[in-house]
Amino acid sequence: MNTVLLASNRGPVSFNLADDGSLTMRRGGGGMVSGLSEVAKDSEVLWVCAALSDGDRGAARRAPGGRLDQAGYDTGPVRMLDIPPATFHRAYNAVANSTLWFVNHLLYDTPNSPHFDTRFRREWESYQDYNAAFALALAEDATHGARVMIQDYHLTLAPAMLRVERPDLRIAHFSHTPWAPPEYFSLLPDDIAAELLSGILGADHAGFLTARWAAAFMDCCRAILGAEVDREAGLVVFDGRATHVGVHPLGVDGDALWARATEPDVESHMTALRERVGDRRLIVRIDRTELSKNIVRGLSAYRQFLTDHPEWHGKVVHLAFAYPSRHDLPEYREYTAAVQRCAKEIEDEFGGEEWDPLILNVDDDYARSLAAYRIADVLLVNPIRDGMNLVAKEGPILAPSCALVLSREAGAAAELGGDALVVNPYDVSGTARALYDGLVMPERERAERGARLRAAATALPPARWFADQLAALDD
Repeated sequence: MNTVLLASNRGPVSFNLADDGSLTMRRGGGGMVSGLSEVAKDSEVLWVCAALSDGDRGAARRAPGGRLDQAGYDTGPVRMLDIPPATFHRAYNAVANSTLWFVNHLLYDTPNSPHFDTRFRREWESYQDYNAAFALALAEDATHGARVMIQDYHLTLAPAMLRVERPDLRIAHFSHTPWAPPEYFSLLPDDIAAELLSGILGADHAGFLTARWAAAFMDCCRAILGAEVDREAGLVVFDGRATHVGVHPLGVDGDALWARATEPDVESHMTALRERVGDRRLIVRIDRTELSKNIVRGLSAYRQFLTDHPEWHGKVVHLAFAYPSRHDLPEYREYTAAVQRCAKEIEDEFGGEEWDPLILNVDDDYARSLAAYRIADVLLVNPIRDGMNLVAKEGPILAPSCALVLSREAGAAAELGGDALVVNPYDVSGTARALYDGLVMPERERAERGARLRAAATALPPARWFADQLAALDD
């Protein structure tokens, strides 16, 4: 039994299943995992997560009770849940990623979607079952009075479900995404919107990355549930229970990031990239090919920059790492194709034997991403909407004189906006001007801004972020 438990859809590791049946373990992906992995491992927290792939399911089935650490893996305490693949697919793809992600990132093409019908109701039942599996596992593993930290939009129902099973526990839920305002959140069917909100309100503490997202959640609780809300005090009272709402910006462990970024594999990638780029200035972006990341508009802004500033031809390269994401969903496959089409158009229009203006990489390589940070002159982070965006924080740590072009719709803008070049993510022309401003920014100004960006990015590293939420539960 455990006194601190962490629950999330994705765990700290994933497994690849080879043809011969052997399993290879690798680091889990995503910003949330990056932020939590070392905290959980160092703190001896039991991490409960889902098996996402055949390799994960194979590892979970071979481990006693799904406990990877008890099967000899160097993971720290991790329990991986083998949820039936069909249930997982419907909960993860149809509800979490095709519905809740779209709602909170304001991504719907509303003349055509969403479309909530009988099929969606079946998918919603799977989402309920998925949350119930986590609630049961947490109830089984927690000691009396334990603290349970439930993460993100995949597990919005789990706090209330766990509260029924174990009223003795202290429960927190944290949202790593933005939260939609009531008028957009109300796209959801009324009963489902209410169930999502009351699910989170089963927690003692509901955490968000910025005050903006916390306020939107409280506004939804008032408008949809009729809850009693005190925004100044950060308190929601509903169905006889009080839930405290807190703001906990997630930063980066600068020392750990630097240690990883100076290892030999990163140095090797730096050498290779420098050989390819030469002495040209470098604009870098590092993202999953995710609809909210706004990669196509970013590429279009670079294209406009090249059109508006022919004097920069041959003197700059845009290095775009756009790793495939959620290819089970047709919208994401098409978006990846759109990114590749846009990149080819730039190469065809401006490229030649002497100069390749754009290097697009679509395969995930963490060491190469760290190398790109270190040699960047401008870092482009222009999401349509983002809960935080750790890329915006990692870049200034590894590239001290890098200019940051940052969307005002990223949660990170609340902390970094004063020293970044802040853009409207829909304004391609404005983003093109910001890229130019970043390239011509005087070195002294770069250094001064960079120092303040680094201080802000490392102000709340994962260990402190996690400890602050545990303290909030104690209060």
